[in-house]
Order: sequence, then C-alpha cells, then structure tokens
Amino acid sequence: MLFYDQEQAYAVTLLPIIVAPDPRLKITAIAVERVDGAVRTLMDDMLETMHSANGIGLAAPQVGEHKRIIVVDVSDKDEEPNPIRMANPELLLVSDDIINHEEGCLSLPEHYAEVERPGAITVRYLGYDNEIREMKTDGVLARCIQHEMDHLDGVLFVDHISSLKRNMILRKLTKTKKLAANVPA
Repeated sequence: MLFYDQEQAYAVTLLPIIVAPDPRLKITAIAVERVDGAVRTLMDDMLETMHSANGIGLAAPQVGEHKRIIVVDVSDKDEEPNPIRMANPELLLVSDDIINHEEGCLSLPEHYAEVERPGAITVRYLGYDNEIREMKTDGVLARCIQHEMDHLDGVLFVDHISSLKRNMILRKLTKTKKLAANVPA
C-alpha cells in the first residue's frame, strides 16, 4: 500500500491484528537492542495499522512480533496526529490515584470493560531516534500506554476484570472466530 504525505511517498504494510483468544497474545515480548531501520519500519507499519483500524494504541505482539514495541496516538480525529513510538518502555513511577475507566482493544474487537489503572505515570523508553526518553503523562495517554505495555507481558485488559466477565468475552470471541472460519469466502 502506498501512502502520501506532503513531503514524500512511502510504502507501508498494513499488518494483520491477532484476535483473542490466541496463544501468541500471551507470550512475553523480548527487548530490542536498538531502534534501527527495521524497528522504525515496524513502528511505522504498526502506526498505520492502528490508524487504519481506528485504534489509539498497538503493541508488537498484537501483530505477531514478540518485541517490546508499542505505538500510541490518542489525538482526536479533528486534531493533528501525535504519534508516539516506544521501544522497551518501562514504568518508573505510577500515581497512587487509581482510576476506573472503560477499555477496549483491537485484539478483542467490539468488547469493552471497566479497568482500574493508575491515573498518572512516568515512563522511560527508547525513542524512534534510538535515544532514551522519559515522559510524564496522565489521563487517556497514561491509560493507553499502560494497556499497550501489558501486551508486552502477555496481559490483556480482560485479565484485569472478573473471571466471569473475562470468560464471557473470550467465549464470544471464540464463537465469532469459529463462525468466520466456517463461512465460505
């Protein structure tokens, strides 16, 4: 697929997003040594895949890459995009205030649940330019980063809710996948 911006044309691969339940989503991702051309290409492809799916965050394990890489962009549709690309993110600080808010996930399409998370965080990561960065943030961005970081450790948002609700969601997704597999193309 070819995308155009005002300065250049560039090729982007839209990646298939893995849908739960799938054992690949439960694997702990491996740190990247450095952000080189291959990692930057993966980050760019993940970002385009996420935007194409109308998401605000995506982790490499969701596209079958078991690397500690996430991308997020919580800007509104009418705002200028503000993508953040992170390799090897780690939480340095989390606030004591815990906020309960509804979450969804591109790997659990059309399913949502209330999840408790710290309201503010400080995260350290390797940036797109291979430089170590730190960011303090709160609100939707803090929640999104924490959600995507969970994926790097094989944790889904449904792992934070009751087993009854989690099992209902996963059964529905299993049923949907089975029905889709049996439908002739």
